[in-house]
Amino acid sequence: MEHTAHTVRTGTESLWAALGGDPALVDRVAFTGPSGLLPARLPVMDLARASVAAAGLAAVERAGLPGPVRVDDGAVATAFTSERHLRIDGRAPVSFAPLSRFWRAADGRVRTHANYPHHRAALLAALGVPSGTPEDGAVQAVAAAIGERTAAEVETAVYGAGGLAVALRTPGEWAAHPQGREVAARPLLTRERLDEAPPRPRSGPPRVLDLTRVLAGPVATRTLALLGADVLRIDPPGRPELPDQHADTNVGKRTAVLDLERPSDRRTFDGLLDAADVLVTGYRPGALDRFGLHRPGLVTARVSAWGDYGPWGGRRGFDSLVQAATGIAVVEGSAEEPGVLPAQALDHATGYLLAAAVLRSLTERDRDGGTRLVRLALAQTGHWLTHGLPAYEPGRYLVESEGPLGHLRHALSPVAYEGGPAGWTRPPGLPGGDAPVWEGPTA
Repeated sequence: MEHTAHTVRTGTESLWAALGGDPALVDRVAFTGPSGLLPARLPVMDLARASVAAAGLAAVERAGLPGPVRVDDGAVATAFTSERHLRIDGRAPVSFAPLSRFWRAADGRVRTHANYPHHRAALLAALGVPSGTPEDGAVQAVAAAIGERTAAEVETAVYGAGGLAVALRTPGEWAAHPQGREVAARPLLTRERLDEAPPRPRSGPPRVLDLTRVLAGPVATRTLALLGADVLRIDPPGRPELPDQHADTNVGKRTAVLDLERPSDRRTFDGLLDAADVLVTGYRPGALDRFGLHRPGLVTARVSAWGDYGPWGGRRGFDSLVQAATGIAVVEGSAEEPGVLPAQALDHATGYLLAAAVLRSLTERDRDGGTRLVRLALAQTGHWLTHGLPAYEPGRYLVESEGPLGHLRHALSPVAYEGGPAGWTRPPGLPGGDAPVWEGPTA
């Protein structure tokens, strides 16, 4: 479903306003490229264009450049599916593991995510399947175990074991869910100034500590690296990033391994944080609080699946799970055969928005000071996709009038120009009800 240029611009204006940007800068964006990309029932391409445009605007604002910001649909659509285009020595990447999929429960559908070994182990443990079961046997055992339970029971059991699973919901069911109500009541993103720390302008590139994993956070820090930031990604030992995702999202970055539970590694990390300008985190809300990550003048950007509020505020999640829980999968398919967006659009769009929010916060910190906190969530981006983008409203292009045929509603003409007519001067009359003569004087 493609939207109009008006919708694209309005969506960009909405995102830029949420970031606190100068509305006059939106005029610097130029949209171009092939049409018809990322087709979906929801306005996915509009979301993609607008989020990339926001990142570009934040970059030119910070760099003091006039623009324009060029948003090419071909480049945007390719970037939003970057993990599919990746090749490593000619090999295509592995996308989802066999246990990451929709399953039929006793009363509906369940979506699981088990790409990481520890999430796979938690899923199997929750369902009573031995962890050493070969993959083909594990698929059959998981299908049987889920088929005997309700979707809600599977969701609760798997999350309780530290795994990831959500029941498929319709948009209406999500709107009535306590977490869905929390998401709907909150803005797309939040930007806070936490104190009155003095300005910290840096002559060199900003230093960014990257504590994120799949996929929104790494997309954000990949974008910041492109724009000149010195990005250092830190992973814990024993739980490395999946190799293909590392290859796709760690372009332009350096990576290191630190165990923050070890005193020596913790001292190294604290030294890095003391000298950092930006900290980006993508672990579940609250997971890193014990490490005391606050520093005066630091820009902290947090991205989560569900937000850090509501009954799901402490839960892990991924794009595919958010699509299933919030009704997006039903909109793109049906309750019987759930669909999927043409890209992991919630991840990618949230990543570009996160990068834009970091850049805007750096610009404001360098000028006005203050310690800054930015928070985004995939579920919030999903809500904006389904409710925030201007939709096609036929009523805007209809007119009503009274006439011989009664009360009429009809479409306005698409032929319009400055100084031209706003509409027709007369309504339709009764068939054959007019005299066969010209009105007005004749020559």
